[in-house]
Amino acid sequence: MSEYTDLFERLRGQLIVSCQALDDEPLHGSIHMAAMARAALMGGAGGIRANGPDDIAAIKQAVPLPVIGIYKQHFPGIEIYITATFDLARAVVEAGADLVALDASDRARPGGITLPDLIARIHGELGVPVMADTSCMEDARFAQAAGADLIGSTLAGYTAHGRPMTPGPDLDYLRALVAEMDRPVIAEGRYHTPEDAAAALRLGAHAVVVGGAITRPQEITRRFIQAISG
Repeated sequence: MSEYTDLFERLRGQLIVSCQALDDEPLHGSIHMAAMARAALMGGAGGIRANGPDDIAAIKQAVPLPVIGIYKQHFPGIEIYITATFDLARAVVEAGADLVALDASDRARPGGITLPDLIARIHGELGVPVMADTSCMEDARFAQAAGADLIGSTLAGYTAHGRPMTPGPDLDYLRALVAEMDRPVIAEGRYHTPEDAAAALRLGAHAVVVGGAITRPQEITRRFIQAISG
């Protein structure tokens, strides 16, 4: 039995709200993300996904929910930018993240660290589980063999080597993950509607992450405008 069983049980069947805003977005800033996390809690969310130590620390002070921590940072000549190094993982854990999510594709990382070594260091030195963001079954198999504790569909449609982009969630990929993986699968990526999220759980996802459909007002407004403009 995993030492992280209690945490995973807290997330079972839950909606995890991804509270993120980039530098050029109106809600960028930890004060806004903490408020968004409080709103998610009020609405019944069971977890939060957040980017960077400042936002994570503010969110952990604001809500009593498990936080999936990531740290997006670009490195020259490196395609991976979601928690690409151990130092970035350590920063989000020190800020209060309960688990770390990272790009689990088999691509180069800064300093040449391999995914198995990165996951082993996170387990051994930080003592938290790892969620693997994957884009295809090859990623997922690689991540599972490397020791990832949770497998996410997060990157499907977002890498050159992975699955093609779909307008909504890639439910076919989710089905394949649930059928083959021997650890919890987290549905994430273009879950635009409540019906999408419910479908993911019916297909066997352990939990579902929803971001922009809840936390990006500009995207929500744009969908309304597109609908009424014909």
